[in-house]
Amino acid sequence: MKTVSISKTSLLLLRISIGIVFVWFGVLKFFPGYSPAEDLAANTINKLTIDLISSPLNKNLLAILEVGIGLFLVIGIWRKPVLILLLGHMICTFTPLFFFPELSFKTAPFVFTLVGQYIMKNIIIICAALVLWQDE
Repeated sequence: MKTVSISKTSLLLLRISIGIVFVWFGVLKFFPGYSPAEDLAANTINKLTIDLISSPLNKNLLAILEVGIGLFLVIGIWRKPVLILLLGHMICTFTPLFFFPELSFKTAPFVFTLVGQYIMKNIIIICAALVLWQDE
């Protein structure tokens, strides 16, 4: 496989831009009704944890996780552990496609609803995180 050189400035901007998105989306979850994904996230976490974590608590824990990932990406410390958390979180974001297909698809598996599109855009974040991983 051919090795491609990416400038340090491009990698810095990529890391900071992903961090800003995580902080922004995470902060919204602290304020009920502001995040368009809060109910989907809460229902998904409920299903993943077999209802062991209540919805108000799981939204706050998710918000803390997302804001934390974002801040650490922007600051640039503990990059490998943060990228591991980010990738784990991103993998979990795909579970609603299986748990709630009626919310994710108009016609499975190719025609997504807005929720499905919102989930699928995370492929870009995953690929960007893998690029950042190679820089470590």
